[in-house]
Amino acid sequence: MTIFNKRKMRVLYVCQEVAPFVEDHPMCHVTRQLPKSIQDRGREIRTFMPKFGSINERRHQLHEVIRLSGANIVVNDVDYQLVVKVASMPGVRMQVYFIDNEVFFQERGTYYDYDTHQIYKDNDVKMIFFAKGILETVKNLQWHPDIVHVIGWYSALLPVYIKKFFADEPYFSEAKIVTSVYSHNEEEVKIDANKLLKKLAFDSINKKDVKYIAENATVTNLYKLAIEYSDAVVYGDENINDNLKKFIEKSEKPYIHHSHQPNMFDVYDQLYNEINVIEDVDAGFFGR
Repeated sequence: MTIFNKRKMRVLYVCQEVAPFVEDHPMCHVTRQLPKSIQDRGREIRTFMPKFGSINERRHQLHEVIRLSGANIVVNDVDYQLVVKVASMPGVRMQVYFIDNEVFFQERGTYYDYDTHQIYKDNDVKMIFFAKGILETVKNLQWHPDIVHVIGWYSALLPVYIKKFFADEPYFSEAKIVTSVYSHNEEEVKIDANKLLKKLAFDSINKKDVKYIAENATVTNLYKLAIEYSDAVVYGDENINDNLKKFIEKSEKPYIHHSHQPNMFDVYDQLYNEINVIEDVDAGFFGR
């Protein structure tokens, strides 16, 4: 008799922030609970976020993973050395990986300066470095994700990099992508679309590939870009603007609404099962 051992589903979480390391937005509490809850349901998970300068490395006991660090990540023809750090989540058996660099993420803030409240002008470079750094690290881990769950606008470039720049990479060729969208004050985020497009073009990602941010790289448009290259969507909260809601509904991609019900993470897990196994998801209890 032949026995087949089916491996666990692998879920890669790419997060803008995770509590308690960064707590600028309510999404941080979901990104703390969701990966652990999915892991408890028998899945294999990895969680990544930027090593923002606001993170106290000593307090949270971050340490560098030497075997994953040292690669050169090219952004717009400039080499930046990848530094990968890791920390354990307090109170749970889960680790978080941090993408870092000696040039980026050194300021006292996240995407904005905590002292002046000014938006950093190099967020475009950092976002590209973050996306490419994660994908290189996952390759170095020799880990094939089945689901890539992108949470927050700062992670929005990852789906297009998977589908375009890493299109021939076997580690991601079968992965299904989920994007979680959240409400934000659009005025708080300013990214120069022209500068971002020029940097993406260096990686052979053209204006047509990123049409939703070609004129204006707002939070809403960054989410639209991520959704275009995703297989499913999660409404992270109930205050998503009407423009984005209409876009999601028109996309006809399966979606769910996050809630604080006890069985919420079962809903996430079922969504992962649906899009990982079935190409054409039946609406069921998912939205259309």
